[in-house]
Amino acid sequence: MHPCLTCGACCATFRVSLHWSESDPDLGGGVPAGLTEKIDAHRVAMRGTWEQRPRCVALEADIGRHSRCSIHPVRPSVCREVEASWESGVISAQCDKARATHGLPALTPADW
Repeated sequence: MHPCLTCGACCATFRVSLHWSESDPDLGGGVPAGLTEKIDAHRVAMRGTWEQRPRCVALEADIGRHSRCSIHPVRPSVCREVEASWESGVISAQCDKARATHGLPALTPADW
């Protein structure tokens, strides 16, 4: 099983900001606009991630036990770019920081 399916920490740690066009269906954007909030003229954020205690509105999870992105096939590009530590053979500082924030141990090569 992919370690992200039992984690969800990154989705409950960082602000997920993206270009507004990713949520505009007329421009080919797939992220549901109703799940975003405006940051400025060029960016929107996934609702819930701009809070003091971020948690993406699309996250269905009990952090550290099970995790699912309800819009996984159309998730923002920034979400697609974040890899779990050791997924590609290297440490991911974002993954390690998010896991530590939620009291989870860093992933190791043995987790793959």
